[in-house]
Amino acid sequence: MNNKQNKTILRHLPNFITSLNLLSGSVAIVLLFENNADYTLWAGLLVFLAAIFDFLDGLVARTLNAYSDMGKELDSLADLVSFGIVPGMIAFRLLKESLTIINTPILDVEFSEQIILVLAMLIPVFSGLRLAKFNTDTRQVENFIGLPTPANALFWASLIIIYSFYNPIFYIVITNIYFLITSILILSFLLVSEVPMFSLKVKNFSIKDNLIRYIFVGISLILLMILWIKGFYLIIGIPLIIITYIFVSIIGAIIKKLKKEK
Repeated sequence: MNNKQNKTILRHLPNFITSLNLLSGSVAIVLLFENNADYTLWAGLLVFLAAIFDFLDGLVARTLNAYSDMGKELDSLADLVSFGIVPGMIAFRLLKESLTIINTPILDVEFSEQIILVLAMLIPVFSGLRLAKFNTDTRQVENFIGLPTPANALFWASLIIIYSFYNPIFYIVITNIYFLITSILILSFLLVSEVPMFSLKVKNFSIKDNLIRYIFVGISLILLMILWIKGFYLIIGIPLIIITYIFVSIIGAIIKKLKKEK
């Protein structure tokens, strides 16, 4: 294989990794249609795998300087499936569980229940709006404006994984109708909001430039340590970490705004 062929392969490597992201999301959707706890567990795990591929495609593209317009579009399409449609399907399944209609077709349930189930589709809709906005928003180079779709997807993926373990205490919380509807509405709003969210990308390791990141990492590690000491599944910490990320971002944005106004 000559150098020209090697360069061609390397140029398409980021797109191949992005395709693995899309494949992971597609398989997760199929598994969520099956009424099997093991399958829902794997669906949640595939979202985490998709997030790894989403991180790697950007890393490889930067390392190889292999950017392309096709790669940018493919990345958004893959993210819409893995981080938009899949979490929407997860929310849909959890809502059916909360309404105790898990085995009932949506057209055979009460109209009020149909409305509640359709709320889950706000996640892919607002994720699509978020991704379209991200592609055209030049402000989101170093940090984010609004909640990133992978963070939202990991929140829902962790819920379906915890649901699959069927711990009575957490099962009651995760399948609570008010918890689910509130989560859908708030997270969907945050996806397209103007709320500044910090990125975990760092240019250096100075405390001054990365204070908010260090605070977030510190709180996250403490949460995981407490869960580990108490003997809980560490996956329970993921939704708590996502919520922490949101609150730390909001508090950091408020403090930054107050400093500017002085």
